[in-house]
Amino acid sequence: MVTATNTAFAIDQSELAVSLHEKAVQAYQEGREAEAETWLRSALALFEADDGVDSPDVAAVLNDLGEIAEDRCDYELAAERFRRAAEIAETLCDSDDEDLRQLCLRTWNSLAQVYRTQGRHSQAKQIYGRALDFAERIYGVESIEVADALNNLGMLGKFAGWFDEAEKSYRRSLAIVEKHFGVDSPRAASLYHNFGGLAHARGRFAEGEPFARKAIELRQRKVGPDHPAVAHDMAALAALLDGQGKYDESEPLYARALEILTAELGEEHYEIAVNLNNLAAVYQAKGQFARSEEFYRRALAIKEKIFAADNAEIALTLNNLAVLYQAQERNDEAASLLRRAMAIFERALSDDHPHLVACRENLADFDKRR
Repeated sequence: MVTATNTAFAIDQSELAVSLHEKAVQAYQEGREAEAETWLRSALALFEADDGVDSPDVAAVLNDLGEIAEDRCDYELAAERFRRAAEIAETLCDSDDEDLRQLCLRTWNSLAQVYRTQGRHSQAKQIYGRALDFAERIYGVESIEVADALNNLGMLGKFAGWFDEAEKSYRRSLAIVEKHFGVDSPRAASLYHNFGGLAHARGRFAEGEPFARKAIELRQRKVGPDHPAVAHDMAALAALLDGQGKYDESEPLYARALEILTAELGEEHYEIAVNLNNLAAVYQAKGQFARSEEFYRRALAIKEKIFAADNAEIALTLNNLAVLYQAQERNDEAASLLRRAMAIFERALSDDHPHLVACRENLADFDKRR
């Protein structure tokens, strides 16, 4: 990947860039992100000077830098880095080199994932579709690369409210995964988790519960009970239990998930905000309003720090906090939050998305009671 030159100096520079990149990868894997970013920036400058700004090595380093920004929930910076890497990837996608092919897939999927997190669903769909078309053409329609691309499209569909599309993508992905790895593999566990999440998004809570329980069972068998992936599975199951009013079962699952994820991600990560929001809903259902408000406000503070002001994630917590205020007859505060949430949802989501429908109903109910 690093182009040799005719000068000893250039060779030294190339070798130094590779060495710095390797050091950065090791530092990142060991949890030393700040150190990794320093090495990566130095490697990037050397690769750009020696290989050119559109080289595969530059794209690889940009992807690594994008991952660090994404870990910090700096999604604008992550998107900027992934976009630049994706521009390079488009020049590489006809290569016969397997490393370059995998680089293309990694780049497109990373950029689309950030767009999905930002609520830029149409842009994410276009790029995920690009990855799927590429995987089908290069690896075949029953390849693991295709299964991964379909899983990504399924997750996007869940968030965007394209539920039928999401289900089709998940089912096709699961069939491929089971063919390659069997029905009890960790990859299958991820899809069971996602089927549970899709059922939750549709309001089919009892239907999703067996999927979530299966995901926990398989994942714990593979990685143990304290792994972050298990924490995500616990939170997914808890959300489905909430929908059935099983709050005494869901609360300890959320609390344990929050403990594991905070130790892994820190206190100001998006996943922490999600779990805080969910625990707040449990406390609200139990009539513990002061504690519920505390957790909603903590979740909102994190989301407002990491997302743009018009992101649907912010609106979701605003809506939930407003419903809490309605229950306490804090009507003026509730109305203000509901209108803020509606304005965001109307810009960010389709007209029939469940979040927008629920917020509209909450506001209509509020107006009737006034």
